[in-house]
Amino acid sequence: MQFYYGDKMPLRVLDEIEFWKLQEAEHTVVIRELVDNLEERFRTALQQWEQSFSEVHARTRRFIETLNRSGGHIGPQVSHKVIKLAKFSLHQSEDFISLVNEIATQSKAAGSNQTAIVVLNHIRRESEYFIGITQTVLYGTP
Repeated sequence: MQFYYGDKMPLRVLDEIEFWKLQEAEHTVVIRELVDNLEERFRTALQQWEQSFSEVHARTRRFIETLNRSGGHIGPQVSHKVIKLAKFSLHQSEDFISLVNEIATQSKAAGSNQTAIVVLNHIRRESEYFIGITQTVLYGTP
């Protein structure tokens, strides 16, 4: 992410959240499709995560549309709401990584599928990338 957006940085953060929550929702589908015999508890958890990511994605999309209609005016209250959403999104991704790690280490179905392990590691790294971006924006350093 580029950091020269100045007072438009909240819009850029929203763009990142929107993109990565869609990615993470899609990742839940990839895992379920890739591991045919994935244990039911993991399958159910992934379905719930897909719903959660989709809700945050939709909320972020509405936020972006509202800001666009307002001419991009970003006051202190809006900035505070963006920061709150970014923190929530960051923690959501951290929790999702925990599930991905649990699937990689505890699922017999995934563990016996080398391709699934490679994909799980890739998905984890992508969520970690989003966390790094968000931490940099929120706290100045990852």
